Amino acid sequence: MHDQIHKYINKLIADHSAQSGRIAFAAQDDVMVTAGEPSLAGIAAGTLAKLNCLALCAARPALPFADFLLQRAGSGEHEIIPRDTETRTFLHDIPLLRVSELGKEPERAIANVLGSRKGIVVEGIGIIASGALTVEQAYINWSSVFHSTFIKYLEDLLQDGFRLPGEAEAFKDFRTEWLQPLSSEGLQFRSGPLCERSDILDEISSVGRYTVQRGLVDSFFGNISYSNGDLIYISQTASSLDELCGCIDPVPFENSSTVGITASSELVAHRSIFELTGCRAILHGHPRFAVVMSMLCEEQEKCGITDCWRDCRKVRMLGGTPVVAGEIGAGGIARNVPPVIGASGCAIVYGHGVFAIGRNDFQEAFQALVDVENWCRADYFRRFDHASITRP
Repeated sequence: MHDQIHKYINKLIADHSAQSGRIAFAAQDDVMVTAGEPSLAGIAAGTLAKLNCLALCAARPALPFADFLLQRAGSGEHEIIPRDTETRTFLHDIPLLRVSELGKEPERAIANVLGSRKGIVVEGIGIIASGALTVEQAYINWSSVFHSTFIKYLEDLLQDGFRLPGEAEAFKDFRTEWLQPLSSEGLQFRSGPLCERSDILDEISSVGRYTVQRGLVDSFFGNISYSNGDLIYISQTASSLDELCGCIDPVPFENSSTVGITASSELVAHRSIFELTGCRAILHGHPRFAVVMSMLCEEQEKCGITDCWRDCRKVRMLGGTPVVAGEIGAGGIARNVPPVIGASGCAIVYGHGVFAIGRNDFQEAFQALVDVENWCRADYFRRFDHASITRP
């Protein structure tokens, strides 16, 4: 248990999502096990003792976006509802707990709210997330809340501008210091087509790891596949892209076997993309700026559609990349992405992320993912700077 906890402390640091000295976990083994910053570890242990789950992660995010969202919310608002797919599918909403609501027994107050949610934002502490059965789940849920609050804050900031003391300075630090240049420089890719099973499995594992290391996906979201004509090699559902060894399923291309039952929920979409484009490699990540920009629509105010993520039938463009709506799994994504991805080599799904293809190998797909995110990042700051100039 100690090894598991330290593994995920190190992952939060490597992700640049949490402050290295402000991370703690607690887990129920034969006895309560804790590690990390002592005061946070105490809060985690005290809260966990009042919950019916195995693990808890309490950590201060590396960015103050979650804090700002809490402060920007009205006094009567007790949760935020980001519009990204991860919130909608896994989190539903993110409760906000203020210092004034913690009382004399903060662990009990936290447990009362966290008992019905996977993660919450607590003023003065950070993000606290639970894992029902494993330490990994606590890490995943914490990372998911970090991702969703990142998306929500950037959306709100573009619309409303700075409203709090310190926001402008924090945003400048985020823009100039925390954000790092995004590229594929220094990465090694096998040239395709790949025919040998061992080469395919090794390359999928390597590229999945690259996708996490370069910040193109948070938590365990995203998937990756390669087709050699007879089989689709695809990452398993709920697998972490940086730990794919033993988590890649070879599925018959013609869908003649039930072996795909553990495969990614996007298997149907991947198969259709292979069929329509003739590509061999598919990489799907959730780069943050692409997610933000996908939800900005000029026609939203005069459009009668409420559930844009599901019901919009229009194909919009972001820098030459088509943007479509669609539910995950065998829903709208499987219908809407394959017909539009061939021309540009990539497609963005509303609030969800980017699919990119490689004709023979993953280098083209990975570079497309990088290029789309870089374009969306630049366009976000272009819009932000323009709004800052024109905003009263």
